[in-house]
Amino acid sequence: MSESLPPPVPADDQAFDEALIAAAFRLAATEGWRNLRIAAAARAAGLPLARARLRFPSRAVLLVRFGRMADAAALAEATEEEGIRERLFAMLMRRLDLFQANREGVLALLESLPFRPRTALLLAALTEVSMSWILGAAGAGTAGLAGKLRVKGLIAVWVWTLRAWQRDHTADLAPTMAALDAALARAERAAGWLASLPAPRPTPKAQPEETPPAAEESKENGPKEDAPKEDGREDGAKEDGAREDGDGEKGPEPPA
Repeated sequence: MSESLPPPVPADDQAFDEALIAAAFRLAATEGWRNLRIAAAARAAGLPLARARLRFPSRAVLLVRFGRMADAAALAEATEEEGIRERLFAMLMRRLDLFQANREGVLALLESLPFRPRTALLLAALTEVSMSWILGAAGAGTAGLAGKLRVKGLIAVWVWTLRAWQRDHTADLAPTMAALDAALARAERAAGWLASLPAPRPTPKAQPEETPPAAEESKENGPKEDAPKEDGREDGAKEDGAREDGDGEKGPEPPA
């Protein structure tokens, strides 16, 4: 009786990663995410430990690579033929297809998050990056304050859909699709409301003061001769003011 041969080792990194991640989620489904070890997943998949150590030094790296695989699946068939809502629906469902392919292990991961805050924070950061990519691929802007609000809104849509998926045991995921469609409809209404807010009014610039009619008339008639000084009182007042300033006293302030 011939012995069974081990599976061939994938030559490229992508195939290697996919094989190890699939084995890791199978182990997580039976042993829990807390007890998952990369070395055990590599042995279960028949992969060399040295290469597994280089490619996956920790479970955090495994989650990063799994997220990128899910994003690649979502973005693989992105088109511009439909509206933004339809594109988002298609991409998020394609992302969920990879979750569904590793369903039991992903569920074990999600169930462990309340007890693993650092893992929850990591997944939150990865999800924000993923939703930004998906929004950009759908044709929605992600720059500025409005873009950040769109990203936050899509994160809420994804979390709502993921919770529906956790409770969905149907083969066609119809309840999950219905939850995603309803969440996108709510987000679309919210985005429309934000877009309808009036833009802030610009600060009015100070208008130049109108020239008094008398001044305009003087400009038209040309410069007039100065009126004769009365008894030299004006010159005397200037001399007094100069003497007052010279004593260190502060003279009258010029008009504003």
